[in-house]
Amino acid sequence: MRINRNMVVVRRRGELTIVNAVRLAPEEESSLESLGTVKHVMRLGHFHGLDDRYYVDRYSAKFWCQASSDLYPEPRPDHALGEKAALPIDEAELFVFRKTKYPECALLLPQDGGVLITCDSVQHWVDWHYCNLPAKIVLKLAGFSLTTLIGPFWRKRMTPKGGSLRSDFERLRELEFEHLIGAHGRLCQGGARENVRSAMLRAFST
Repeated sequence: MRINRNMVVVRRRGELTIVNAVRLAPEEESSLESLGTVKHVMRLGHFHGLDDRYYVDRYSAKFWCQASSDLYPEPRPDHALGEKAALPIDEAELFVFRKTKYPECALLLPQDGGVLITCDSVQHWVDWHYCNLPAKIVLKLAGFSLTTLIGPFWRKRMTPKGGSLRSDFERLRELEFEHLIGAHGRLCQGGARENVRSAMLRAFST
């Protein structure tokens, strides 16, 4: 199967922070380097991390993730992400899921009314353009649709037996943000907070 992955690059004073790392083709890597110097790599989701080590090794970047985010044990974090921990991005805010079986967090940037960066937890789908046919079939059977949604695979693996993630998403909904970009799907430009509310109502209606 082939499914799209999104990487976010945050630039501050010529320094770049890679969020949800995805290894690039050589020509695109040159475009990345033209933006500034890669100084930090951040892993937000437990199930992602395949390409973290490449960026850390290539650019001697500092690596940030939650202490127990060890599905991909390398590289070891230089800095542990937590609710009160310092971040490499000025004025950014870290949201930590508290009820999940495995560590997961999201990053809120203040500009443009608030930009929420997630990994697998919340995704915004507008088409299947970057997914091949087997992926399209599996995603639709799993409950994916062309909307903002709580990742069905993610929710199933992250919910403790007999538990619920509702309280985490109620806290997430209280954040101020207009835009959303997850590790899969597309950018939701405008109306993201209301879209997340609608996704919650669908996910936790029973």
